[in-house]
Amino acid sequence: MTHTATTAPRTPLVVIGDALLDHDLCGHAERLAPDAPVPVVHDTRRSSRPGGAALAACLAAADGRPVTLVTALGTDPASATLRELLAGRVELVEIPLEGSLSSKTRVLAGDRPLLRLDDGEGRAREATREAESAITAARGVLVADYGRGTADVLRDALCRTAAPLVWDPHVRGGPPAPGARLVTPSAQEARVLARRLADEEGESDGAAGLRTAARDARALVRAWQVQAVAVTLGERGALLSLGETPLLVPTPAAAAGDPCGAGDRFAAAAAGLLADGAFTEAAVQAAVHAATRYVAEGGARAVAAPEQPDRPEEPEPAAPGGDTTVDALRTAARVRAAGRAVVAAGGCFDLLHAGHVALLQAARRAGDCLIVCVNSDDSVRRRKGAGRPLVPVADRVRVLRALECVDAVAVFDEDTPERLLAGLRPHIWAKGGDYARTPLPEQSLVESWGGQVLLLPYLDGRSTTGLARRAASSPATARRGGGAMDG
Repeated sequence: MTHTATTAPRTPLVVIGDALLDHDLCGHAERLAPDAPVPVVHDTRRSSRPGGAALAACLAAADGRPVTLVTALGTDPASATLRELLAGRVELVEIPLEGSLSSKTRVLAGDRPLLRLDDGEGRAREATREAESAITAARGVLVADYGRGTADVLRDALCRTAAPLVWDPHVRGGPPAPGARLVTPSAQEARVLARRLADEEGESDGAAGLRTAARDARALVRAWQVQAVAVTLGERGALLSLGETPLLVPTPAAAAGDPCGAGDRFAAAAAGLLADGAFTEAAVQAAVHAATRYVAEGGARAVAAPEQPDRPEEPEPAAPGGDTTVDALRTAARVRAAGRAVVAAGGCFDLLHAGHVALLQAARRAGDCLIVCVNSDDSVRRRKGAGRPLVPVADRVRVLRALECVDAVAVFDEDTPERLLAGLRPHIWAKGGDYARTPLPEQSLVESWGGQVLLLPYLDGRSTTGLARRAASSPATARRGGGAMDG
């Protein structure tokens, strides 16, 4: 019997906050203007996308959960454009907007922003019964506060909600509702908000260290009477405080790219997982991983339009691995579309050990995302014999996905991963150094699209078979009358 990995239904999420309309003008800058010392941007391409709370809602929906966005929209052209961009992605509950919707236009040379233009100063005018009812019925709530009044006018309903509440604050917004499960300021925002509470003078230095971030988080937990504060630290990860000794959650790997919207990605992932019933520490760890992956996959521009990746037809969801394999194919497509490097590694990963972890960590450092290709139970049995695998594929997938260095996991049922690799089309196929003198049947396939097979050092003396033998011959096993674990 083949065990397949399944994905439990994801809890619906209600996102409350200030929606924005974002535009990007992307081009190349290779010279300065002759009449002023400013870069000349040419070959520009314009794209529009949801911003602010609307971006957070779209990111939560991309996780595969139903999302309702409660936000203020008006009759202006920017509001009409945003409605079109949100159609089919989220359920929209509108409250009245006074003025025109705020929009931002960034001018970029490659991934580097050169200038930002802001238009519109509209603010939420008042709550509606429909909006309050959406909050009351919510099973998970994310407040994406951008300081334009939506959270303020709905504050009474937010203070009454019994659902897990994540609050992404803004220095121009109000305090989170007391009892919120998690508040997610950046280090700079935490510094400003903590100074304001302490009535300190001076501006934020914009580069709070761990000691400062820990002190600020502790102060905010106590002053706001919330359960936890996670200060996001960019490339360093996040610092979680429940009011005492903080927990540092580092990023799984360096992710070069456009960080715009990474805070929204973090908050949306954490809110969804808390709604699903995850513990706060686990939700923050997964959110750091999600934000790192988001930057590696191209950032906010990846949601500028519905995806149309150029990849072969996806396998049927009933295939081994189910939704995890489909997610891996989509991840690879997004990373390739952003011009970044996809790394894949494969194996049985039965009884995950230090040798496996060292290999996967090294593979992740070779590119911008790591997809692990795992043999199904039937595939392992054909390779290793009737006594294997020791761990069914659903559990092996779950353990691998918990590793910080792993971005996605795919399952294949054949003896080799060639069919799966043809869908993933990785730039690098990583194998352990013990394959140095062994011909790899998939090498010619990987090289056919310009990919590269890369051998990585493997820790000597680590193997699943060795672990199983030692466990089977241990005194405790002998007293129980156990035999060899492969038997």
